[in-house]
Amino acid sequence: MRVVFVGAGEFGVPTLCALAAHRDYRIQGVITQVDRPAGRHRIPTPCPAKAAALDLRLPIFQPEKIHSPTAIEQIRFLQPDVLLVVAYGQILPREVLELPNLAALNLHASLLPRHRGAAPIQAAIRSRDRETGVSVIWMDEGLDTGDILLTKKLLIRSSDTAGTLQGRLAKLGARAVVEALDRLASGTAERVAQDPSLATYARKLRKEDGEIDWTRDKWEIHAHIRAMNPWPVAYTWVRDDGQVRMLKIFGSIVSIRASGRPGEIMRIDSHGILVATGGSGGLLLRDVQLEGKRRMTAADFARGVRLSVGASLGERIPVGHDRAAGGTLS
Repeated sequence: MRVVFVGAGEFGVPTLCALAAHRDYRIQGVITQVDRPAGRHRIPTPCPAKAAALDLRLPIFQPEKIHSPTAIEQIRFLQPDVLLVVAYGQILPREVLELPNLAALNLHASLLPRHRGAAPIQAAIRSRDRETGVSVIWMDEGLDTGDILLTKKLLIRSSDTAGTLQGRLAKLGARAVVEALDRLASGTAERVAQDPSLATYARKLRKEDGEIDWTRDKWEIHAHIRAMNPWPVAYTWVRDDGQVRMLKIFGSIVSIRASGRPGEIMRIDSHGILVATGGSGGLLLRDVQLEGKRRMTAADFARGVRLSVGASLGERIPVGHDRAAGGTLS
């Protein structure tokens, strides 16, 4: 079976490797994103899928837009039986979906129709779902709306961040795709329509989505911190020598031992910084990073900036405040 892999993100790499190693499937080519500037020096850098394809010595195609005539002709030339899309980042038009001889399939990191869209892993953690999984669907022109071929479930651990959960789902997804292709080859692949009344949508995250609202319940904020790790990372605002700075938060523990106004620091000790939240209880911050500084334990951070009990986190920067210039709060 001839397969054209269409993907860019880290989530699709285990699937690409699994198919490359499988004796029954031949990867005709990898359609991926163009190299983008990255790092401090903005050097053009290949995406994870391209890096993996290079290691596997697979043919690579990098059209700027997959709906361009050139891209369509490239895919047609490869004569795919299956077009497999995994974390690509562009919507495929009907003309592309009709190119494969057998099917255009998509691997999605949720139990569809729940959490359609670009950030399903983060959405599952923020929603405090007990389980999630992967879905292999027959692609149509909608956003994750195609019929389901198969799903595989996975329990969400209380310690999972978006990063750790993505890693486990990526491995599960590789197994799901191989099983889906096996069913396709044997003529046993099913089509189960999604129930649109159960659909939810997880839009693409922005950096500002990481900001913590301390008026929320402790469990909700804790889930938010886990979901934002490793990107865009949950953050709040803190006063440091009269200046307002961003404080990134990577880890927390839910505590019932806090009673104060939302964002108020209730205790500072070797275990971390205890902050009150909306409702009862609070969060013990464990792992933080002040802008411009290295990542460290919350206890070490508190000593370095001389935080005190009763101070508040989360005060927004006033209009016109210049963080880069080190503005102050009146």
